[in-house]
Amino acid sequence: MSRDTFPFVAPDVSALAKALGRELGLIDGQPGHVQLLNMLTRAVGYRNFQHFRATFVAEGRLSEPQAVPEPVDYALVKRVAGHFDAEGRLVRWPSRYGHQSLALWVLWSRLAAGAVYSEFDVSVIIRNNHLFGDHALIRRAMIDVGLIVRTPDGREYRRVERKPPGEALALMRHVAARAIAI
Repeated sequence: MSRDTFPFVAPDVSALAKALGRELGLIDGQPGHVQLLNMLTRAVGYRNFQHFRATFVAEGRLSEPQAVPEPVDYALVKRVAGHFDAEGRLVRWPSRYGHQSLALWVLWSRLAAGAVYSEFDVSVIIRNNHLFGDHALIRRAMIDVGLIVRTPDGREYRRVERKPPGEALALMRHVAARAIAI
């Protein structure tokens, strides 16, 4: 028989500890499995474990199953963010490929979804978002990693719609937040 798993989150670990301490003080002896489940769920605001379980089962029926969020390497995000100035422009081309591809996601986010660009238009957007003077390098790199596509004659460019990795999303948010703070 398979066992359903439900995420348990306590917004305040101190309040959880206090509530558990109070409940443990009210019982004689060692609590059983079901008693512990009820104590834990009451400590975070549910009536009992059955109420907790029913909430997650109902939520699962109402929404699409959520993918487990991928872990984000915030140290990497911080290192790559150092390549951007306070206005969100790429100051220098990162030397490492992993840093380059992550930085390209920020520039990708500045292209409108579904828009068709000429080579000139893409170059203007890239020029306005970097400071080291090689827009062709960035444009080619974006094509190489599959963030933009172009027609064989090079007349039309389009942003490729796909979900950015967790680090790219974190970097985009960080760079945008710094630019807004100015």
